[in-house]
Amino acid sequence: LSESAQRHVAALRLRDGDAITLFDGSGDEWGAELLAGRGRARLTSRRAADRESPLALTLLLGLSAGDRMDYAIQKATELGVRQIVPVMTERSVVRLSAERATRRLAHWRGVVLSACEQCGRNRPPELAPLQSFDEAIFAERTGLKLLLSPDGDQRLGERERPDRKSTRLNSSHTDISRMPS
Repeated sequence: LSESAQRHVAALRLRDGDAITLFDGSGDEWGAELLAGRGRARLTSRRAADRESPLALTLLLGLSAGDRMDYAIQKATELGVRQIVPVMTERSVVRLSAERATRRLAHWRGVVLSACEQCGRNRPPELAPLQSFDEAIFAERTGLKLLLSPDGDQRLGERERPDRKSTRLNSSHTDISRMPS
């Protein structure tokens, strides 16, 4: 087991022979039994368990300081977002060098995996590299696009609900609406 999985097993006070569930990020789950030393497990069964939201949501997440970024990534993962794009905005207080951005991405991947373990999600969202606001907002993405803004002129609840077909990744709908946040 990975170091983080071993810490999780220790925190739950599991013992040799206890049943656990493992996932590898592909959407399958594996039933397993802990072996001596908590560092190893024997796989006992494999099962497909699709818990993904039918909505393919991408979240452009403005870089924030302290634990707020970790918290936002954790909650986005738990809510079923498929892709998280950290974005450096004009007013971002945090500025990351390329080396530090690489370290933060590795840390955020750990946050994503922990959130998956916590909520039972077995397919982690894609975590994109840090991008500028312009790179992120103008990237080729299909589907409905909403920009939440305190100055928006239309509330989210006032919008016409899209049908299932327009929420899929292959949709050609490209409306960018400014919504109050």
